[in-house]
Amino acid sequence: MHGTEKKIVQPWQALVMIVVAIAIIFIGLKVVKCPNSITLLIDGVVMCVLASIFGIKYNDLQDDIKKTVSSMIIAILILMAVGILVGVWMLSGTVPLMIYYGMKVLTPALFLPVVCILCTLMSTMAGTSWGTVATVGVACMGVATGLGVPAECTAGAVVVGAIFGDKISPLSDSTVLTSTISGVELVPGVIHALRTTGPAYVVSLVFFIIYGLRFQGGNVENSENYDLILNTVSDNFTLNPFLLLPPVAVFALILLKKPTLPTFTVGIVVAIILAMIFQGASISDATGAMMSGYTFTTDVPIVDTILRRGGMSSMLGTIALLIAAGVFGAPMRTAGIIDILLSAVKKIAKTGKVMSTGVLFLHGIFFTITGAYYVSYPVVGSMVKDMFPEYGVDRRNLMRIMLDTGTGLAPLVPWATTGVYIATTLGVSNMGFLPFAPMLWLSILFSLVISLTGFGLTKMKADDAKPEAVS
Repeated sequence: MHGTEKKIVQPWQALVMIVVAIAIIFIGLKVVKCPNSITLLIDGVVMCVLASIFGIKYNDLQDDIKKTVSSMIIAILILMAVGILVGVWMLSGTVPLMIYYGMKVLTPALFLPVVCILCTLMSTMAGTSWGTVATVGVACMGVATGLGVPAECTAGAVVVGAIFGDKISPLSDSTVLTSTISGVELVPGVIHALRTTGPAYVVSLVFFIIYGLRFQGGNVENSENYDLILNTVSDNFTLNPFLLLPPVAVFALILLKKPTLPTFTVGIVVAIILAMIFQGASISDATGAMMSGYTFTTDVPIVDTILRRGGMSSMLGTIALLIAAGVFGAPMRTAGIIDILLSAVKKIAKTGKVMSTGVLFLHGIFFTITGAYYVSYPVVGSMVKDMFPEYGVDRRNLMRIMLDTGTGLAPLVPWATTGVYIATTLGVSNMGFLPFAPMLWLSILFSLVISLTGFGLTKMKADDAKPEAVS
């Protein structure tokens, strides 16, 4: 990870930095109740001070902070685009129409499993959990309010579907990246990853079906909120099937593998045109929605809670958090903590089971520290991939481990890029939907069981002479 000219800290110094970092996060978030971004900035400053005390050059620290923050630019631009997209989709009536149709078609008892399946299909076919959360996910959150289904449950169903699709889609950046770094073929790697993700997903679906039964009582069509939401939406928006053009356009472009930013831009432009045609919006209204989201009031609190969201400004706090996470994670990389942890794994690991267990914890820790699997995958993956053939273990196990402790863990880490994005977009905290998204933590647990027991840990074939070979 580091050039030979760069110094790294001693093992005991690395342990001190990790313990202090975790302590600051715990005290800041749980005891002092300090905002996430401020906690991470303080932690980052302390890490820089400790690294400097331990002999790391400040210029090296600063360079890595620059590189880390620079690597987030595209994610930051996507966040801004998502905020704008949600704002203009509200203004155009696109999301209100999806909410209206959803409430007409869905029933509370089947709502959670249907939401999960819809998000799974969208994410699998489009290869993006972010796009799924920002479109189908946002609409489902609105429908949930109308049906009386708690936001935390709905967010859990959205996240499970979106992340499952992301982990198994051959169009997903994370699967392609892990496949490339692990040195395995994409489809066999995805199939192997289903050993943990598949059962965890099935358990989640069963959970949504059973948990959803508690909402089957009562006739929602005659409930006060149900009628109030439907009537208010229809009174304040001109509802027309043409308003579904923005999500259709975005979905089509994603399927065609077009870049995310241009794709979202098309969705924004189409929505603005439709807002002018069907809702009588002006250019000023459109630019206002782009910046501040949908700000008009219907004088109905429950409907305003659903509709008044979006805008670039709604993402500024998220962007600040991402930058703070970069400031926090960079010194840990510069100090060589990952190198030290890897060295410890090599010393302890005598069998393939112990080695794969160590890699699972190693990647999980490093991802939790950095909050970005686009950083943890290449850094950890490239360093440990040759260890698997040395122990006679197939590299498909590495791909599965990284997906479980990266893509799967990401929504649960409050400062991770994906975790921040999901919490901000859906309006539910990471810890809020954690109990209702069992797939995320069950897949990690199943992966740990495989590593500890060796049951399901694929071995290399005896005739696999080359490290890159796939069994």
